[in-house]
Amino acid sequence: MTPTVQTHDLKRLFPVGKEFFAAIDGITFTMQQGEFTAIMGPSGSGKSTFMNIIGCLDRATSGTYLLDGIDVATQTSNELAALRRTKIGFVFQQYNLLPRTSALENAELPMMYSGVGVDERRARARKALLDVGLDESHLRSNPNELSGGQQQRVAIARALVNDPSLILADEPTGALDSRTSTEIMKLFLRLNSERNMTILMVTHELDVARYSNRIVTFRDGRIVGDAPSTAADAAS
Repeated sequence: MTPTVQTHDLKRLFPVGKEFFAAIDGITFTMQQGEFTAIMGPSGSGKSTFMNIIGCLDRATSGTYLLDGIDVATQTSNELAALRRTKIGFVFQQYNLLPRTSALENAELPMMYSGVGVDERRARARKALLDVGLDESHLRSNPNELSGGQQQRVAIARALVNDPSLILADEPTGALDSRTSTEIMKLFLRLNSERNMTILMVTHELDVARYSNRIVTFRDGRIVGDAPSTAADAAS
């Protein structure tokens, strides 16, 4: 089976004066379909740079990155945009929902750029919202009428509607209280176990990272730890 994510000796350099700074420095990393992996590390360790490259929002300076076997370095800007639409679902700390748009319309957005017809778009968005634990009364609500946990559920539904190969979650519980964080992480666990969804999550919180199956630790642009976690312990 082709891995969902595979990188080899991945580097990203940024100019600093007359020299270059390696934000990530030789990352070799693989995720199989159905893995749930958490990335941890201090600020400046390279986590965000790595996630931007995995999300096809930035390009590596050197090394290789294969997404579902596709060599991302060979893709044009339009092809990268298509990869983001069809293969990657994004979940952000601040939800990134359109404020004057209903939950249903927010969940429809990725499909609008994929050419999905109106009726199918509406049906798929509704199903995704119900699947993540919202009810009919929330579908017409704007984000300011929803709690933080409900807004994050809308964001997760939006990430799922195009049936992506990979969910990228950047601090998905960072703006939530502990009870709501637990609910959201149990939702990720359910998506991972029931749908075999591949999830790559950045978090600063060890309690959140323990919901994953694997914890990868970054420091100074390199992987310094890669160990299994026990999701069942966190969920109990």
